[in-house]
Amino acid sequence: MESLEIQLERVQKAIAAIESGAQSYQIANRKITRGDLATLYARERSLKSEIARADGGDLYFAELGRL
Repeated sequence: MESLEIQLERVQKAIAAIESGAQSYQIANRKITRGDLATLYARERSLKSEIARADGGDLYFAELGRL
């Protein structure tokens, strides 16, 4: 299983791809759609909280994105 930090990095890359306009695209007759942005944001918050807990940090700062 991937570490929490690696999972967070992957989620953040997916968020960045969607925010830059790559939610879905089509090549020939194949359509690709990336994950739901709201779901990815929720997973990001969850991972930040888990990392903060594991590090003995304050969950308040994890919510702010300051790990």
